[in-house]
Amino acid sequence: MTGPDRNPGVGGPHGQGVLEIDDLTIAYGDHTVIDGLSWRTGGAGALITAVLGPSGCGKSTLIRAVAGLERPAAGTVRFDGEDLAGIEVHRRDFGVVFQDGQLFGGRSVAANIAYGLKMRRWPRRRIADRVSELLDVVGLPGYEKRSVDTLSGGQAQRVALARALAPHPRLLLLDEPLAALDRRLRDELAVEISEIVRAAGVPTVVVTHDHAEAATMADVIAVMRDGAMVQVAQPSTLWTRPVDEWTARFLGATTVVDATLHDGVAETVLGDLRLDLPDGSRRLGLRPESVEVARTPDAVDVRSLATVVLVAELPSGPRVRIETVVGEIDAIATESVSIGDRVRLRLVPDRVAVIG
Repeated sequence: MTGPDRNPGVGGPHGQGVLEIDDLTIAYGDHTVIDGLSWRTGGAGALITAVLGPSGCGKSTLIRAVAGLERPAAGTVRFDGEDLAGIEVHRRDFGVVFQDGQLFGGRSVAANIAYGLKMRRWPRRRIADRVSELLDVVGLPGYEKRSVDTLSGGQAQRVALARALAPHPRLLLLDEPLAALDRRLRDELAVEISEIVRAAGVPTVVVTHDHAEAATMADVIAVMRDGAMVQVAQPSTLWTRPVDEWTARFLGATTVVDATLHDGVAETVLGDLRLDLPDGSRRLGLRPESVEVARTPDAVDVRSLATVVLVAELPSGPRVRIETVVGEIDAIATESVSIGDRVRLRLVPDRVAVIG
């Protein structure tokens, strides 16, 4: 139902919120963007899913296909068991927010939020109440009469989100909603949008190329590469057990080393560390936070010796680049060091990614 008698709350689930894609193919002329993709997300424990991938991997095309804005060459898209083939965009009952918000310029905030409600012929009084309710939800109370042309980037995206949520959508699709904003505002809005969506209870798929944004917002992250899903997992699993080296590097691993495990000890060219894994060979992905360095004691494993070649003083503490037996790697300094210092490194087990 799309009329005024829909659920009167801020949002709320209309079903299980399960999105199912089977053998989806999308092409532009001779260029195939998505080729035979199958993927399922949503349901219990997965209210917000992030589709994470580099530019050009097909993630925005995928979202547009779900919204009905792209026509698949083959395959099916279902939501809560309903095949969406042939269902027009405005009848899918999905809310969509794009990177630039796509607000209606020259109109007020209230007019933008109310647009979908007027199309559904909601009564005027109820529209006004819903607009006021949503402005409170997105942190812009009293902005009804403001022209959207006077809003900041963050305010505009809040209004776009309110407009998408206004008709109580079955599914919310966010296509790089924060990409045009600065880092500080992106971090703030990622938290706020997550809180708003969770309060509304609307199943959501958010497209992003930003790892931190995905981890902040999502219950589940689907990593996309070249039109295919390469790994789908909870954030904590994704960071610690990437499926392959490409995924590990995409998620921030700057160095990959081989390890031989025996009795819970992993031997590497950079030293040993304890890992609760079966005996055998593994590959380990190291992000800067996986490696800690400190001044060299009198006796130290020669594998863990390194030389500082760069020091960056960051608010979170010193970040250093060190020359090791495997080349230069980035690390975290646990005490003050200077360029040229000989240091020892330590691999931090719970910050190391075990690949595969």
